[in-house]
Amino acid sequence: QVQLVESGGGLVQPGGSLRLSCTASGSIFSTYSMAWYRQAPGKQRELVAFISSGAFTNYAGSVKGRFTISRDNAKNSVYLQMNDLKPEDTAVYYCNRGGGSTSTYFPGSWGQGTQVTVSS
Repeated sequence: QVQLVESGGGLVQPGGSLRLSCTASGSIFSTYSMAWYRQAPGKQRELVAFISSGAFTNYAGSVKGRFTISRDNAKNSVYLQMNDLKPEDTAVYYCNRGGGSTSTYFPGSWGQGTQVTVSS
């Protein structure tokens, strides 16, 4: 069973930036697609961004142009750089290891989540 450990959440003012990190256990990280989801209070969990094993990326419309997902296979890690943060980005952010293609993502294992709060 893979373990996914997120870090980097916190409190930031509107317009600020945060970088989330997720490190996975196991030795075949590079063969999986990875994703970031988020869940705001009272709302369903939603896909924010994913990156395929071949490093193709895909973003939700609400974050496109502000967030960047990347991966470092040598470190078994995936990152989410979040810029120009807005109060509506406030949520618990979850790392996910799954599968799919360059345009489709199928969720698999979840991390424990990290809180991001955007507030003045």
